[in-house]
Amino acid sequence: MDTSRTDPAPTAAHDVSIVAAVHDVAEHLPQFLASLDAQTGVEHSRVQVVLVDDGSTDASLSVARTWEQRTAFDATVLTRLEGGRTAARTLGLAQATGTWVTFPDPADVLAADYLDRVLSFVRAHPAVELVMTNAVLRDADGTTRDSHPLRGRFTAGDRVLDLGGSPDVFCAGVRSTFFRRDRIERGGVRFDPAVRPGFGSAHFAAVYLMSCPEPVAGLVASARYEERDLRGRSVPAVYADPDQYLVVPRVGYLDLLELSRERYGEVPEWIQALVVHELSGFLAAASAASGAPAPAEPVAREFLETLRDIRSRLDDHVIAGYQASALDGTARQVLRWGLLDTPWRSGCAVVEKVDDAQRLVRIATRFTGPEPVYEYVVDGVAVHPTHTKLRSLRYFGADLVHERIVWVPSGAAVRVRCEGSLVEMRESWPGAAPTFVDPITRVRAPKARETLLGVATKQPRRAAVAARRRALRKLAASPAVRRRYGKAWVLMDRIQNADDNAEHLFTYLRDNRPEINAWFTVEAGSPDYKRLRSGPHGNRVVAHGSTQWLLLMLNCKHLVSSHIDVPVHRPPAVVELLRPGRPKWRFTFLQHGVIKDDISAWLNPKLVDLFVTSTPGEYASIVGDGSPYVYTDKETVLTGLPRFDRLQRTSEALSTRDRDLVLLAPTWREWLQAPRTSFADPRRQVRADFLETDYAKAWLGLLRSPELAALATEHGLRIGFLPHPNLQPLLPTLDLPAHVEALTFEGAGAQRLFASAATLVTDYSSMAFNAAYVDRPVVYFQFDRELVAAGGHLGRAGYFDYARDGFGPVTRTVEETVAAVRADVQRGRTPAPEYLARIASTFVLRDGRCCERVTAAIEALDKRAKQAPRPDVAVTLPQDVPTA
Repeated sequence: MDTSRTDPAPTAAHDVSIVAAVHDVAEHLPQFLASLDAQTGVEHSRVQVVLVDDGSTDASLSVARTWEQRTAFDATVLTRLEGGRTAARTLGLAQATGTWVTFPDPADVLAADYLDRVLSFVRAHPAVELVMTNAVLRDADGTTRDSHPLRGRFTAGDRVLDLGGSPDVFCAGVRSTFFRRDRIERGGVRFDPAVRPGFGSAHFAAVYLMSCPEPVAGLVASARYEERDLRGRSVPAVYADPDQYLVVPRVGYLDLLELSRERYGEVPEWIQALVVHELSGFLAAASAASGAPAPAEPVAREFLETLRDIRSRLDDHVIAGYQASALDGTARQVLRWGLLDTPWRSGCAVVEKVDDAQRLVRIATRFTGPEPVYEYVVDGVAVHPTHTKLRSLRYFGADLVHERIVWVPSGAAVRVRCEGSLVEMRESWPGAAPTFVDPITRVRAPKARETLLGVATKQPRRAAVAARRRALRKLAASPAVRRRYGKAWVLMDRIQNADDNAEHLFTYLRDNRPEINAWFTVEAGSPDYKRLRSGPHGNRVVAHGSTQWLLLMLNCKHLVSSHIDVPVHRPPAVVELLRPGRPKWRFTFLQHGVIKDDISAWLNPKLVDLFVTSTPGEYASIVGDGSPYVYTDKETVLTGLPRFDRLQRTSEALSTRDRDLVLLAPTWREWLQAPRTSFADPRRQVRADFLETDYAKAWLGLLRSPELAALATEHGLRIGFLPHPNLQPLLPTLDLPAHVEALTFEGAGAQRLFASAATLVTDYSSMAFNAAYVDRPVVYFQFDRELVAAGGHLGRAGYFDYARDGFGPVTRTVEETVAAVRADVQRGRTPAPEYLARIASTFVLRDGRCCERVTAAIEALDKRAKQAPRPDVAVTLPQDVPTA
């Protein structure tokens, strides 16, 4: 590559200009500025720094001005009133005088040799038009991790690339990128305010490169840009903005595709790859397990039309081969095939799961348009699926891809034919299929050898860990331990507490099925551990995390829990002891409550053998055709929750007079969570400014309502506050009125709270099903309905509509809520007739036998499935695809 520059830039006053848009970053700005002052190998007087404060409401401006007065850089602080980052960068760019200009985020940090590395590189390679530096992620404690989504391009070290010949290398932003200022001025390149949010910086970089004679970029892997890690935010807030769907795709992506076609005669692959990268963000947000805002129906419909237009301008091989960042098989299929009118069928069938005990195998195939004819052949004979469903892969309000899921008998050879032709059998959906290879980046450099001192230090420690694991495995297999823990059913709720469905099922098993080797586990030192250890079955309660727990889990046949976080159903301390690392137990998901929302993105990746449901509507939402869940009627049973049995008994023992509690019980919100410091610990921390949130203000407003207090006094009622377990540590700080009882889930008293309720006031919690199960009135206080409905919490709207299916009225204000409670109390603490009718049709199993049914379903997991008769001819499935 020719590295000479034919049009040398005029001499500039500075080697580089740093332009940073500052807005409410007082917490992080000092670190950023300190990293500037710490720059080595460059003359600080040759570096210009322009800080543009965009209407900060914190101390950012003060911090910037104080630094301006003392730094050795040529620094300028400008202010403007809330024009946004685009306007701030534009203002700063107008002041820039450097040969190169860059736009770092003032919440990030630059390595001490960052500028020196970049300037040395461009002096050695004068033909470079743009420089990208190596972004690494920085944790809150200052540690860095080389796990940036686009890190792969830097594995080959410092190098120069012509993007025209490098399809997977593109510039996705400006904060870790350097541009020639003279090229910006001659090309008239500007930040387009219409393209915000989200894509403005990438659009700027792409237009800039198209203004250059050739898109020659320098990749400086040695220059480390430490980007603040925002993993605590489940999905970028940009996807909550309708303009991200309505404006950015049209004036951003389509604009780039058209401009590049005009510039080059065709759309370069690096521009296409940039657009694919951006679209992958939409697909990831649409399928995220939590915090993923769903666009409103009109917005989604228009976006989908634009998306189809964009797809028509992308080459198929670019989508198929894209691998610059994560793009899973499902998202790739949706982007590649789901947006086209041409029917498609997957060229493979995926073996997703094998059930050795029942001798069944789960197979999935995918298609668009009419469903093709599938045949399933086992050991040369066509077979009927024992279980089947049609799953919809729904994005932006449309079913873009369909998936046929079947369970068929296993055998020595299982085959699938599609329209008469055999298809490839795989264990997962295909990933990238690139039409090029970059040998430099694909051949990874070997890891550096450890120093002799490092080896000497680590070898004894590794040997000790390995020896302990061998000893534990040997002990777990010993006759004495096998006699105690062999074929154990291990039941648990949360790691740190109990009194949920698992505890109630455990009590049932010990009282009614003592021949089942049932054990319960909970964290030592927790109130529930102490309570259970002192109870009638205390000798079968094991401290979670202890050596006895490890021995128990290594002999576990059934793991049964109301929760399904990874530390619960795949505890790392146990999994690392297993060979080959996959648990042999069958996992039963009892659930914490009744599912009413679409939480398929969260549950689908879980390995569930038995899925407990409680109502016909919930059951159908999981197993029905068109459902987004991967579970069929093989894994899913309609039994009722184990704790419902005790709830019913408790309720029947109480008179109307005993129902004297106005119970306020709000659920959790994902946006109340502080950034997580450990992803191995399922416990969530609450954000520091909790009391300033609308959530806190609304619920504290109700708790402090004089009208509610007067109503309770008039009718001899108590007021109790039962917050979500994540919020219960805050109870001492909430300054509750003296007449409000602060309640918790500890001590096995939650069932009595629901049974004692004169009225339950909740918001979106499945606890409403508990109250309704025993005919208690419910009020849904939904002051933030639009935010939650947009997907700002775990899951999206499902089959359950509060106005149509709820067990009580929906209110928006404190005044409406108090009025609804008053109506319930005056009615005799009984739901209105319309809600009683809904309750009766929802709960068809109120016979006190939920535990019995769940136990039978778990036992059935160990029995071989009954096979349908093998037909003499191939079995065909319906060709018409149901529309949702």
